[in-house]
Amino acid sequence: MEKLRRVLSGQDDEEQGLTSQVLDSSSLSFSTRVKWFAICFAGGIVCSILGTGMLWLPRAGPKLFAVFYTFGNIAALASTCFLMGPMKQLKKMFEPTRLIVTIVMLLCFICTLCAVFWWGKKGLALLFCLLQSLAMTWYSLSYIPYARDAVIKCFTSCLA
Repeated sequence: MEKLRRVLSGQDDEEQGLTSQVLDSSSLSFSTRVKWFAICFAGGIVCSILGTGMLWLPRAGPKLFAVFYTFGNIAALASTCFLMGPMKQLKKMFEPTRLIVTIVMLLCFICTLCAVFWWGKKGLALLFCLLQSLAMTWYSLSYIPYARDAVIKCFTSCLA
């Protein structure tokens, strides 16, 4: 009860560091969580856009693109930890309805960086970035009721 009183009065925020507050997202106020979500998500979008712009730079362009684009997607994904907390986010990511797309998404993050740094295959890195985007979109749609079904019906009706 004492902890609840301190959290509601804002005293607890001053006593805890940002890291411990984030790990226990319930100790952050709703407005603080929304602000940090927006900052992290916007930072992810900016990184992805910067990465796309760097694609056309000579020499290091593809490497910078892969790093910024991947980091941007990871930041955008991590931003939801501020809304629901990291443990709840991880549990939701690995629920049966999201398990396959989560694994594909994480593998694409890793494979993008491997393709550009270790394998030296720029085209393959671009392919993995495209797969990252598709996996992130499919993952995001899993949070909207019936959105995946609607997308599947739309594509099947277009193909039929």
